Amino acid sequence: MSTQKKSVIREWAESIFTAFILAMVIRAFIVQAFKIPTGSMRPTLMEGDLILVNKFIYGAKVPWSNWRLPAFAKLKRGDVIVFIYPEDKKKDFIKRLVGLPGETLEIKNGNVYINNEPITDPLLGGRYYYNRGDFALQDQKIIIPENSYFVLGDNSASSKDSRYWGFVPYGNVLGKAMVIYWPVFRMRLIK
Repeated sequence: MSTQKKSVIREWAESIFTAFILAMVIRAFIVQAFKIPTGSMRPTLMEGDLILVNKFIYGAKVPWSNWRLPAFAKLKRGDVIVFIYPEDKKKDFIKRLVGLPGETLEIKNGNVYINNEPITDPLLGGRYYYNRGDFALQDQKIIIPENSYFVLGDNSASSKDSRYWGFVPYGNVLGKAMVIYWPVFRMRLIK
């Protein structure tokens, strides 16, 4: 094989390797694509929607470690977040953040109450939240532990969320859902 052919092959190999490393860094620390598998977030997210999740906003997790990069923003009520499912570390879930660390939460008459006050946030209003699961019984007030969050699906009738399995530790949070990019007719920012 001639030196020129080796040079071309080497250039291609270096380019492919560089592109692969760059893609892995972007996926691990900046943005990752996810596909919505269920209707638990209807009507905000539909089955089959492809979304992009901002991983650096809350401090991206360093792969194969318990370390996180510095966060650019704090998690806030109403954010749609992707996290590692607390009961099966191999699964990622997406839900709306409703309760913050240290708050007292109650679901009463279809409404969410934080510290005995109904949530008036328009992102959470207009939905009926059912009293289901061990963490949302009728007349039950729960205190959200430090460094943990309470999340609910927008489609309360068919969502397995914090009402059933409890709290999402901060260490399980992967990022904030930012945009639906497919299908084209549903393309938009996620609110």
